[in-house]
Formats: sequence, structure tokens, C-alpha cells
Amino acid sequence: MIGDIVETKQCRIKDPMDLFHSGQVVKICAPMVRYSKLAFRTLVRKYSCDLCYTPMIVAADFVRSAKARDSEFTTNKGDHPLIVQFAAKEAQVLCDAARIVCPFADGIDINCGCPQRWAMAEGYGACLINKPELVRDMVRHVRNQIDNPRFSVSIKIRIHEDLKRTVDLCQKAEATGVSWITVHGRSVEERHQPVHYDAIKIIKQSMSIPIVANGDIKTLKDTENVHHLTGADGIMVARGLLANPAMFAGYEETPLKCIQDWVDIAVEHGTPFTCFHHHLMYMMERITSKQEKKVFNVLSSTSAVLDYLNDHYGV
Repeated sequence: MIGDIVETKQCRIKDPMDLFHSGQVVKICAPMVRYSKLAFRTLVRKYSCDLCYTPMIVAADFVRSAKARDSEFTTNKGDHPLIVQFAAKEAQVLCDAARIVCPFADGIDINCGCPQRWAMAEGYGACLINKPELVRDMVRHVRNQIDNPRFSVSIKIRIHEDLKRTVDLCQKAEATGVSWITVHGRSVEERHQPVHYDAIKIIKQSMSIPIVANGDIKTLKDTENVHHLTGADGIMVARGLLANPAMFAGYEETPLKCIQDWVDIAVEHGTPFTCFHHHLMYMMERITSKQEKKVFNVLSSTSAVLDYLNDHYGV
């Protein structure tokens, strides 16, 4: 885990709360399983992304296993501001995990929104929106046990069918000292239905802490529209950034310069081939023909991918 980490407090330009108080909409890279790792965070930061999350990490495994820590969490001195997202269901276990990452990150986030069956069966993710006391307890524990007052504690949630319950959850979390709340504007059951931006607006109007809007944001124009619709202080993007890591910089589709940057960063970080290739498949989705995809998507080595990019795009 420690690897090339150095003490970075002097290097930090802004902590997350400074961003939220800047008067600008905070542009955020979402926690994405397998994808929002150090190399990809490095890439999106080059293209106007203000704040990045790690993929979700199961706090109990992270605390128990050095192997899990080494494989799940990697950072470096340029990787700030950084939020580590944990799946947790016990306040003290979350605290222990937060204490481990505190010297290397700017805050933690509690995943209260993952709708996957395995997560909910384990007591993680979206089932926590029905346990406001447990969420409150976890936030309070971290607040009481982490000495650094600048270290943020946030939560990421989905909405209830009955929005009053969501507002109640958010107000309880706010009273306990949560730094901000990210709202994915769908219920646990909803997958591809339209996002309820009106619900995010109501939550925003009910709170005095920053609210981040999440769900179906694919372009910089979408970012501006959702900000105007909801009043949200930040906009979090997942798939939109996978498809176009330069989205926040205003590009409509992935520019070749961004593909070149990804190749350079991925090679430098020793990114495993599957991850390296998958990112390129997402980035090139809009700029390649069906025939090109057929060829590119079955390439099976880094050298074959590099040759293809050089031959077809001069990358």
C-alpha cells in the first residue's frame, strides 16, 4: 500500500471542503469497482476532475489483511484530493480502516448506495439507507476517533420510494457531522429508469451541508444542467468518465491526446492488461466503427494494443 506514498500535506492545494466552498460546481470521479484506481484517477485529474474516489473497499477485509490493503489501496503524492470509499456495517471496523488511510487520503466515504445483491446480503451498501442510526453511529465514531479535523466523512446513498425517509436519513447524518452527501437519484430497485433529479433538489433544499448529484451524467453540458435542476454543489460521474475521461474538460468524445495520456500513464503504473484494454474499449466506443471494434476488442496483449493504436491513430 505505502509504495511510493510520501507525506503529502505540504503538496495539497485544496482539501475537499475547500472545493465545496469555492463557489464552483465540484467535478467528481465516482467510486467504480475495478476502474477508479490510481492510474485512471491520474488520467481524469489531467482533464479538470476536481475530486476522485477509490473503488469501494470492504472495511473488514482491509483491516484484517495486509494483502487486501496492498491490492485495494494505492496512491501517490499527486493523487489528491482523494476519498477512500468503504463498505462497512460496524462503526469500530470502519474507524480502524479510516485510521489506516488517514495519513494518505483526504477523507472516507461510507457506501450506502450499492444495490448489488451480495453487498446487501452482507449488510453493506444500499441496505444502510434503512438503518439511519447505524449510519449515524459510524459517522460519529470516525469523527470522534480521527484527530485530523480536515479529514472528511461523507456518505453516498440512493433514495427511498418515500422521500421523507431519505430527507430524515440525511438530516440525521448531517447532525452527526457528515461532511457532504452524494445522492444517486434512483431507488434500490431502479437500474435504468430516469434519475429523479427533483428528489435531489428537495434533499438539497432540506440540508445545509453540500449535496452531490449522481446518475446518468455523460457530458459537461449534463453537468451544468443537473446543477441547475438540483442546486447540487457537486456532480459525480461514473460511466460518463469511463467513456470519455476528458468529459469535465468539455470534450464531447475522448480526444486522441487523452488516449495517448492513458497509454503513457497505464504503462508507467504497470496497469494489468485487462484493465488497460477495458479502459481503452470504453474510451474508443464512440470513435471507432463496428468493424474496428471487432478487431480491437479481441486483442490479447499490451504490445498488440500499442501496435494497433500506433497503426490506426498514430498514438
